[in-house]
Amino acid sequence: MSINYNLKDKVVLITGGSRGIGLEIARYLVDEKAKVVICGRKKESLDAASAALNGGDNLLALQAHVAKAEDVDALFKGVMERFGRVDVLINNVGMNLFTPSLAETDPSMWQKIIDSNLTGTFLVSRKAAEIMKAQKSGKIVSISSIAGRKASPGMGIYGIAKAGIEMMTKVLASELAFFNITVNAVAPAMVRTEFSKPFWSNDDISQHVVKGIPLGRIAEPIDVVHPTLFLASAGADFITGQTIVVDGGTTAV
Repeated sequence: MSINYNLKDKVVLITGGSRGIGLEIARYLVDEKAKVVICGRKKESLDAASAALNGGDNLLALQAHVAKAEDVDALFKGVMERFGRVDVLINNVGMNLFTPSLAETDPSMWQKIIDSNLTGTFLVSRKAAEIMKAQKSGKIVSISSIAGRKASPGMGIYGIAKAGIEMMTKVLASELAFFNITVNAVAPAMVRTEFSKPFWSNDDISQHVVKGIPLGRIAEPIDVVHPTLFLASAGADFITGQTIVVDGGTTAV
C-alpha cells in the first residue's frame, strides 16, 4: 500500500534526481502531485528521467553542476521563475571514486569527491536557506551514508565528505530553526543502485556485505525514499538536526 506524505503542491527540489535514489524520490513525489524539480549534470539523463516520470507541468528538469556556484544560482533562478518558492530541498547528489589509501590519494581526487558530495550540498543548502528564510518555512533533507560513521575500504574521502554533511546538518539546523526551517539527513547503508553496482553485483562482496546486515538484504531505493519523505513532511515538523540511519541494523551490532 502506498504511503501518502501530503506533499501535494509542495515545491521539492531534488539534486541528482535523474537516477537512483533521487529518481525514485521524484517518482513518489510526482504520484503525490507535488511540484518536482530534478537537476543533474547530463542533459540526456534528465531527458530520460523526465520521460519516465511523466510529470507534465508539475515537473521541471534543469541542468546544473551543484559544486559550481554559478550553476546553483541559475538552478534556483529557474525554480523560482517556474514555481515561485522552494518548500523542500533534498540533497541527493553523491559520487565516489575508489581510493585505496587516503594517505596516498592525489589531491585532485580528494577535491573532486569533496566538491561533489560536500561543497555541492553546502552551495545548494545555502541558496535554499536564503529563499526559505524569506518564506519563514522550509525543509532540507540530505542523503548521507553510514560510510560517514565508520572507515570503509576504498571509501575514505567519500566517508569524510558524508561525515561533513552530518555535521553541516546539525549546524544548519541550529542556525535556521528561528526561521521555521528544519534540517535533517538520512544515512543509508549500501543501496541497490547503479552507483553501488560494482559492489552488489560482485557475488563475493555482496555476500560479505549481507552477512553484516541483520535484516539479511541490501537496501532498495524505496527503503531510503520513505524516511526522506517523512522528514520532508509535516509529520517531522518538530524534528531537526537529526540523521536517520537506514542500514538494516548494520550499525546496531
